[in-house]
Amino acid sequence: MTTSEPASAIRGVWWLVLIRGILAILFGLFALFAPGTALLALVFVFGAYAIIDGITAIIAGIRHRKEESHWGWHVFQGVVSLIAGIIAFAWPGVTVLAILFVIAFWSIVNGVGQLVESFTMRKMGAATWGWMLAGGVVSVLFGIVLLAWPGAGLVTLLWVVGIFSIVFGVILVVWALRLRRAVDARGGVGQEQRATTE
Repeated sequence: MTTSEPASAIRGVWWLVLIRGILAILFGLFALFAPGTALLALVFVFGAYAIIDGITAIIAGIRHRKEESHWGWHVFQGVVSLIAGIIAFAWPGVTVLAILFVIAFWSIVNGVGQLVESFTMRKMGAATWGWMLAGGVVSVLFGIVLLAWPGAGLVTLLWVVGIFSIVFGVILVVWALRLRRAVDARGGVGQEQRATTE
C-alpha cells in the first residue's frame, strides 16, 4: 500500500478481487470435473463467468477512481469481459473453434490490460503489483496457447481452460487476502499513532 491508497479505499475493493478469484476457481473446477458436459453448457458457463467478472471489475475500478490513476484498467478489463460474455450468450451455437478464439482473444486482451496496470501500480509504489503482473502473464500465455493449437479437441480445451481458471483464480484470491492484510496492518499502525499522540 502507498500513501495514495487509503485503507478505506482498499477495504472497499479487496472483496471484489476475492469474488473474481473464487468465480475463476469454480469455473475451472467445473471445466475439469465435468469434461463430458455439452459444449452449449460450457458456452453458457463461460458467458456467465465473463459477465460477472466484467461487472465486478468495472465496479472495482469505479470505486477506486478517486484514489488511483490506474483505475481505468480495471474498467477496461471489465468491459472486455462483458463483451466476451455477451458474445457467448448471443451466439451459443457456434463451433468449438469459434468459442476457442473468443476465449483466446478475451484472455490476451484482459492479460495485456493487467500487465499495463501492474507496471502503473509499480511506479506508484503499490506492494501488490507483482500479483497483478503474474495474473496478466498467465492470461496472455493462456490465450497464446489456445491460438497456437486451435485444433485441440473439446476435452483438451476444457482441461486447458480449467487449469488456467484455477491458477488465475488462486492468484486473485492471494492478492485479495494480501490487500486485506495490508488494510489491517495500516489500521493497526494508525491506532498506535493515535494512542501515542493521546
